[in-house]
Formats: sequence, structure tokens, C-alpha cells
Amino acid sequence: MDTLSYKTISVNKETAKKEWVVIDATDQVVGRLCSKVAKLIRGKYKPTFTPHVDCGDNVIIINADKAYFTGKKETDKIYTRYTGYPGGQRFNTPAELRKRPFGADRIIRHAVKGMLPKGPLGRHLLDNLYVYEGTEHPHAAQQPKAIDINQYK
Repeated sequence: MDTLSYKTISVNKETAKKEWVVIDATDQVVGRLCSKVAKLIRGKYKPTFTPHVDCGDNVIIINADKAYFTGKKETDKIYTRYTGYPGGQRFNTPAELRKRPFGADRIIRHAVKGMLPKGPLGRHLLDNLYVYEGTEHPHAAQQPKAIDINQYK
């Protein structure tokens, strides 16, 4: 019996096979979309998943402005940020954020960031997410493949 065949394979930064994928967010629920995107970025759908390494894919989300919230979250959910000055706490709803430039980008990034690990790895993984409000993106040179996010659990 060959015991060498039972060794656990642990990928590192050099041996990780990272791909580029495009996801269309049209008519997708924000939370469900972002949980699947977080798993893609983390690499959880790959058989070579290693918890402490960036082995996930680079994800491009297009049509982010067409993703929606269920129920009354569009008007009732509150995003809190702080300017750094006394009395500088600011509150926004998703409806208010969508009216601002890059508002849909902030909504998607906030949701994905909360689903990634906290610490240096999670901050590095968030750099693998690219969010665009329209259908155009500048990553054609990477030859991303379009995937249907609904086929993932």
C-alpha cells in the first residue's frame, strides 16, 4: 500500500489556480448573491481549498445596480459610517446609496466584506472583487468566463 497517495494537498500562493469569472447580478437578491460570491472569492467551491491561502477566483460583478433587497430592506436597512470627526456619524439606506455614484458598488462590497474572514486575509481577498453598475467592464484581457451564480449552493 502506497501511503504517499494519502497526503493532504495544501496549496500556496504559487500553486493556486485562480480564474476570472463574470457574474450578472440582474434580478438577484443582494444577500444570496453576496454569500455565493464570498465563497467563490474564498475558494470554497474548489477541491484544493486551503483556509489560510488566497486560492479563490477573481470575481467581476456586472449590473450591480439591478440587484435588489427583499421585503422593506431597501428603505428600512441602515448603513452606518463615521467620518472621524466628533458628531460625524452618518446613516444611509440602500435607496439613498443607489442614488450616489458607486452606490451599488458600496452595497455589494459591504455585504461581501461581512462574509469574508476578518483580518489580513479577508482584506486581501476583498481586492479580488470587481463591481460594475453597467454591463461593461475593463477586464476583457483576462478572458473571464461567464457563470450562472444560481447553479452554486
